Amino acid sequence: MEDIAGFLGSYPPFDAVDGDELARIAAVTETEVSPRGKAIFPQGAGPVEHVWVVRSGSVEVLLDGRVLDLLGPGELFGHASMISGLPTGFEARAAEDTVCYRIPADVIRPLLVHPDVLRFVARSIVARAVPAAPADQVQVRVATLIRTPPLLCRRDEPIREAARRMTDQGASAVLVLLADSFGIVTDRDLRRRVIAAGLSPDEPVSAIMTEPAYTVTADRLVGDVLLDMLERNVHHIPVLSPAGQVLGVVDDGDLVAADGRKPLLLRRAIALADSPAELAAAAAGLDPAIIALHDARATAEQLTAVRSVVLDALTRRLVELAVRDAGPPPVPFTWFALGSLARREAVPSSDVDSALAWGAADEGDGSLVAGYVTRVTQAVDEGLRACGIAPDAHGASAANPIFARSLASWHRAARSLAEDPTQDKALILVSVLADSRPVWCSGGAHVGGLWEGRPYPDQAGLLRMLARFALSFRPPTGFLRDFVVEHSGERRGQLDLKHGGLIPIVDLARWAGMAAGLASASTLERLRTAETAGTMESAEAQTLAEAFGFISSLRLDHQVEQLRSGEPPDDFIAPSTLNPLARSYLREAFRAVASVQANLSAELSLGVRWG
Repeated sequence: MEDIAGFLGSYPPFDAVDGDELARIAAVTETEVSPRGKAIFPQGAGPVEHVWVVRSGSVEVLLDGRVLDLLGPGELFGHASMISGLPTGFEARAAEDTVCYRIPADVIRPLLVHPDVLRFVARSIVARAVPAAPADQVQVRVATLIRTPPLLCRRDEPIREAARRMTDQGASAVLVLLADSFGIVTDRDLRRRVIAAGLSPDEPVSAIMTEPAYTVTADRLVGDVLLDMLERNVHHIPVLSPAGQVLGVVDDGDLVAADGRKPLLLRRAIALADSPAELAAAAAGLDPAIIALHDARATAEQLTAVRSVVLDALTRRLVELAVRDAGPPPVPFTWFALGSLARREAVPSSDVDSALAWGAADEGDGSLVAGYVTRVTQAVDEGLRACGIAPDAHGASAANPIFARSLASWHRAARSLAEDPTQDKALILVSVLADSRPVWCSGGAHVGGLWEGRPYPDQAGLLRMLARFALSFRPPTGFLRDFVVEHSGERRGQLDLKHGGLIPIVDLARWAGMAAGLASASTLERLRTAETAGTMESAEAQTLAEAFGFISSLRLDHQVEQLRSGEPPDDFIAPSTLNPLARSYLREAFRAVASVQANLSAELSLGVRWG
């Protein structure tokens, strides 16, 4: 039994188990000997009631008779079926004379579903020396961080009196009671709107308050509230009970430790920057901020949203500076984010896709408008490059005249693509238009997306083509030793997490979301909408959402380690750097995506969804 405990304790996830628990697991573990060629369990069996760990020898993983992977000592198998309660998705067969340890499900199940183990699975790149973060503060409810009752005042209370009470109580904000909402005055308002502006402290607080104050409910997660602060460029948020009663005010210092506040400080530095050079200096703090949040255990969804919000602020400020230098626009215009930035899914390796749309084509002189737009877009393009942020390498940039045109021209293009989706590159352009979000608008400019939700609901042909487009990228089928086995059967030495794992899910979600009438949105929002609207089966939507979250976490872990090491971030992982449990979970994610694609392909061939 000591030999079993010693062996298991050398491999994840057992290496995180204390000695007593490990001894308990070892006491009920059985040794199973399998000669070469014997099936340990067949495909479609179960659900299995054990999990196996290879002790010596090796085990082949086969799908429909085709070898997908070869598992060696210390690697786990059978756990996906055990946890899900579904039949096994593959056959496990001894590749040589093999010894496995067989562990009962009721003993190992609590370990595999423990949050720390799931976090270990997602953060599965080779072990790294990262300072241990405190508790998962970004994942707790914001109400738990309220330290004192709220400080309240009437709108006619003198600023002097409100400031005195803030000082006495050590509060950084006071809430102003209004008829059906709250105003808010912060210590920063006192500095900027009273002291710096020379306003008399005998004026009422209503003269400097912000109303209505943005509020959150007590059950919101700290990480989400931090993102709210970042996006709205505020540092204090009142917290309300379910009944609407104010419980207190949290500030950025309450939410995270000093390192975690970096995105908020960065957001402020961007807003105050008065030149592209100052913006470049501020932008240098973006990667360190992402590393700090990652170490604070923010989720992948929160990290990509934070990066996207900061990139929005950076782009917005560059547009404002370009307009300041170029003079008033001859026609109103809107700057759009495209692609992953529009979906708020930007990662360190992401470039910045953009577009520009101005008022109706007959507004103003055509050459004047074109000249003005060229000056602004080139200034923004140069500013982004100076900040170390690359515009899209394939030309999806507002600096490209193809992506800077009148709104009427954009809508004509959208209608043409909807009416004839067989045009050259039509589906690529549809995906660009659908993944668009306004970032900056001049006075009177259009503020919707380039693709107006579902403007042509009768175009079943467009949705059918989008569905086919969602089958363009196929995930790998698995691993064979240290090689990735692609859908075509080709073997590669590195795994492309973006094209092999995420893009198939993004494309499926775009199709299903547009079929439900939702165009520009995040991948997870599209999947939730599609599930609600019935354009995707609930099980499929949830499976894709889980796979998207897992692969996104893996991608961010990989890129954060590259940033930490001073390497340029990319999407390529060598299978040998993944631990056995992570390889298994990743393999299951690929199979889940492939299953949804297979179902969609079958329905396309039968015309089930389009009649």
